[in-house]
Amino acid sequence: MPKTPEPLGQVQLEILRYVAENHPIRVSDVAEHFAQTAGKARTTVLTVLEKLREKGYLSRRKLNGAFHYAPRLGHDQVLASVVQRFVDETLGGSVSPFIAFLADSPQLTDAELAKLKSLVTQLEVRRQTEKP
Repeated sequence: MPKTPEPLGQVQLEILRYVAENHPIRVSDVAEHFAQTAGKARTTVLTVLEKLREKGYLSRRKLNGAFHYAPRLGHDQVLASVVQRFVDETLGGSVSPFIAFLADSPQLTDAELAKLKSLVTQLEVRRQTEKP
């Protein structure tokens, strides 16, 4: 499994999220859900599941004659990959627009602000210890 997960497309992310919320889950159950909710064909869902497995996001094992999928990565690792893709592809590699958004965001709670302050402090400490 790669140290940094490969980026995910939108459909891959939706299927990964569904598997993570319902694991271990059979291919047929995933396919049925996405056929009903998104009009996806079974073959499309199977292809996506296998791509997610190849990328290291899912594991697969045979139970009672059917393959079942489960997440291999923690929630935080998946979110980090999604955020990195957003920063790279949408923000051109710069986090400044995202920081500006947070600064102006009325949705930022006091608890989230405290967490951000803590993260900034940790980053500052890490940078001080990394200086030659």
